[in-house]
Amino acid sequence: MSKKREYYLIDGYNLIHAWQELKDEDFSTAREHLINILIEYGAYEKFDITLVFDAGSTDEPERSENLNEHFKVIYTAQNVTADNVIERLVYELKKQKKEIHVVSSDSIIETMILGAGAYRHPSREFYRAVKRAKNHLRKEFLSNVTLPLVRSEVGDRLDEKVFEKLEAIRRQK
Repeated sequence: MSKKREYYLIDGYNLIHAWQELKDEDFSTAREHLINILIEYGAYEKFDITLVFDAGSTDEPERSENLNEHFKVIYTAQNVTADNVIERLVYELKKQKKEIHVVSSDSIIETMILGAGAYRHPSREFYRAVKRAKNHLRKEFLSNVTLPLVRSEVGDRLDEKVFEKLEAIRRQK
């Protein structure tokens, strides 16, 4: 029997502010980069991830996008914080017997989620974990690319009679 997938609830803007390469970008670009990075990371680690962004000054209701089977983005409604949504989701997921991890450096959410039985990961610590995984992937799949020393040709794998026939056809031209 395979292990259940761990479930990560991530405070998007909190993580962006901890992410050196993202915090200097405008919010829209940083959001897109973070989403792409976390989709890759979640697939590599086999995590289910819900990324939550505060809506800020909008009058739209809460909306969510399922980007794939294991990755969801939630944009909160006006006057609703990412912490509010994460708190609600922790209790919903706990009823489903999920192993829940919350990524946020917000001390208010820390008290609530620990009481609910979830694990807390500070944003800087999570940032370092993602960077380590990315470096591991880069080393594992890109650093040891070697090309064969000898040239591999189709003629080397052909039967001698077939090769002679093809050679005769080639020379007729």
